[in-house]
Amino acid sequence: MLEILNVESGSIAEELGLQAGDRLLSVNGESVCDLIDYLVAENSEHLLLEIAPASGDIWEVEIEHDSDEPLGLMLPHPEPSQCGNNCIFCFVHQLPRGMRRPLYVKDEDYRFSYLYGAYVTLTNISETDLDRILSKQLSPLYVSVHATDNGLRQQLLGRQAPPILPILQRLIAGGIEVHTQIVVCPGYNDGEPLHQTCSDLIALAPGIKSLAIVPVGLTGHRQNLPELRPLTPAESAEIIGRVEAYQVECLRRLGSRLIFAADELYLNAGIEFPDLASYEDLSQIENGVGLIPQFRSQATDVLLQAVPLDLPAMSLVTGVSAADDVSKFVSKLAEVCGLDLKVHVMENQFFGGHVTVTGLLTGQDLLQQLPGKPLGEILLVPEVMFRENDDLLLDDLSVADLEQKLDVQIEVVAADPWGLWDTLETLALERGHHF
Repeated sequence: MLEILNVESGSIAEELGLQAGDRLLSVNGESVCDLIDYLVAENSEHLLLEIAPASGDIWEVEIEHDSDEPLGLMLPHPEPSQCGNNCIFCFVHQLPRGMRRPLYVKDEDYRFSYLYGAYVTLTNISETDLDRILSKQLSPLYVSVHATDNGLRQQLLGRQAPPILPILQRLIAGGIEVHTQIVVCPGYNDGEPLHQTCSDLIALAPGIKSLAIVPVGLTGHRQNLPELRPLTPAESAEIIGRVEAYQVECLRRLGSRLIFAADELYLNAGIEFPDLASYEDLSQIENGVGLIPQFRSQATDVLLQAVPLDLPAMSLVTGVSAADDVSKFVSKLAEVCGLDLKVHVMENQFFGGHVTVTGLLTGQDLLQQLPGKPLGEILLVPEVMFRENDDLLLDDLSVADLEQKLDVQIEVVAADPWGLWDTLETLALERGHHF
């Protein structure tokens, strides 16, 4: 049973008279325990809802709709199951003190993997959970494997855990597609263990849809944690060579490259990226795989479309890892558009260590490094630095805080060439520019 929190205006649910406060008891004869049950059932074209109004008798509502048309019900979001792992590379354990409490919460919930593509280790998966995944076909799932040797995997996860291969085999046999990742920790799961893990996962294709090889991320706050170091350029190059060899074999046998190396590996090794088509459907782009090749492709398209714009002096911030590509693109775009648009590369002093991605920059990083720099009238800040659907950065500073402390107008911009162009075009239109 789920309480209806809200009903979207103009939706099917509103037309049928459903209201906030009503309770959804079942869909098509099956009880509704959480949001997953409802979302899976909603995909059916024929629906029979059992409703308990806030006051009155239970009634049934029969609906015919397109399977991809939402009914317009807002239902409670499940609270995530907490992670019981103690991974030697856990990023949460490397956070500095004094940040907001939710950032220190570790979740490990297959439902969030299905809903949002969150990676889970499946260490807390129960028989009931597996049966539910299979019966409701909660696919695809995203699984952090790290190692298929169970002893090594338990060492990496810092806990006793069931072997991962039998779980994956069972899911795949039941029709579940799985995207996987390996976080490479040098001295642990690189070298021969990495080869073994990749080989084991390749053997499960096509049920395994993709595998991302990602380098361990280390902040400057690893006190009292296991000793870890970043990959060397030579080690990154070796992994890339191994990935490319796997890709040749997988492409021949499976028609897909299957295994992909994270952008950070190419940057660290100083090796040129493959072309964008080599990343196929970009299934691991949220994992930092193919972002830069995609950025370059979009940059080419934007520069072909860009026209002169009447805008004041502006600046854009970016992290170290994307600095070269962002700076080259912005320089060419400024030339085409006739703009005074500067790029300011921000080091991540807040997290320290080897954190260089734009998405982990904080407001404090900007406040410490931007004063005295030519910001222009408008400072463009990438939206990946902010919480989803919020204007707060990781350290709880807001857009208004930045504007007040830096004395500049802030515009939040998507962190890709089209996003930047759309923002510039919108700003020009607001100032009366006609295209």
